[in-house]
Amino acid sequence: MKIAVIPARGGSKRIPKKNIRPFCGKPMIAWSIEAAQASGCFDRIIVSTDCEEIAEVARQCGAEIPFMRPAALSDDHTGTTAVVKHAVQMLGELNCEPQKVCCIYATAPFLAPEDIRSGLAQLRDSQAHFAFSVTSYAFPIQRAIRINQHGRVEMFQPEYFNTRSQDLEEAWHDAGQFYWGHADAWLEARPLFSAGSVPVVLPRYRVQDIDTPEDWIRAEWMFHAMKASGQPRV
Repeated sequence: MKIAVIPARGGSKRIPKKNIRPFCGKPMIAWSIEAAQASGCFDRIIVSTDCEEIAEVARQCGAEIPFMRPAALSDDHTGTTAVVKHAVQMLGELNCEPQKVCCIYATAPFLAPEDIRSGLAQLRDSQAHFAFSVTSYAFPIQRAIRINQHGRVEMFQPEYFNTRSQDLEEAWHDAGQFYWGHADAWLEARPLFSAGSVPVVLPRYRVQDIDTPEDWIRAEWMFHAMKASGQPRV
């Protein structure tokens, strides 16, 4: 059985009610639920939340809420792995035995169904523990700079100051959209960022973290631009 788990706790501080705030005409979480539905990959789509308001919106969008997430797993410090592990354990207690579980973030409005299908195929074909979305950095990380305590600029890696950008190794980062994994890998809390994972590469124009009001504005601009250009979504 293949299960989607969408973590969506209440109590967001930087963007109040972020998971259900309207984004381009729908509650934010609706975009993730619809992508999961359109992928055709899942036997069940579950939202893990501690908030009844989020639960009700999720139900209206077609997701299930078979249990509520405990407060101990709903604070600012609880990571994704612990939340998904709890969901797998709870499903086991409810006589549902997932084999493959995909964690989909509630704030991933650019997630496309084909990305989810690609992740499942890579998980199945690679014998990896996890398959998750990544994208490339827009600028060489070896040329990154910091502003020090004196308000001056210094390089993290000054040895690369004279190295041409095209000669530097390309770097990638977590795209923050989805994480496919075998149920036992979630239960054992195996590390995501390791040789046990394979990447699902996404273009940068479909990746945007949404953690601050500035991020939200940028994401809406990106979404409208994609729509205007005819880029497919759901």
